[in-house]
Amino acid sequence: MSLSRVFGAMKRGIAFRCPHCGQGNLFRKYLKVQETCPVCGHDNGQYPADDGPAYFTILIVGHLFVAPLFLAPFILRWPLVWVAAVLVPAVMLVALFLLPRVKGAVIGLMWALREVEGRAPGQEESELF
Repeated sequence: MSLSRVFGAMKRGIAFRCPHCGQGNLFRKYLKVQETCPVCGHDNGQYPADDGPAYFTILIVGHLFVAPLFLAPFILRWPLVWVAAVLVPAVMLVALFLLPRVKGAVIGLMWALREVEGRAPGQEESELF
């Protein structure tokens, strides 16, 4: 497996592009995957991202916000309502910004791993043996 192929597919997913051709749109709505690529016809609906993108987004946002907050002195000085009024919208905006990008990266990774396995799109595991 070539790392450049994996990272290239993930990069195309982050850019909301089809991991197969890099031209067509990956999403038709905010998080709804376009079943088939309008350019190359690749079946993008076969990659079940499920809860992985949400998990990775929470992990990233937690490291971006929670860890630095331990070093921020205003946390202890400001009233709790002020801290919540500032941090909750910021955390929500960053999470909503990252979620489709992380989902695209996960779908790109799944595409790259499936290509390495040698499965044709839509081929069942029972057909392999």
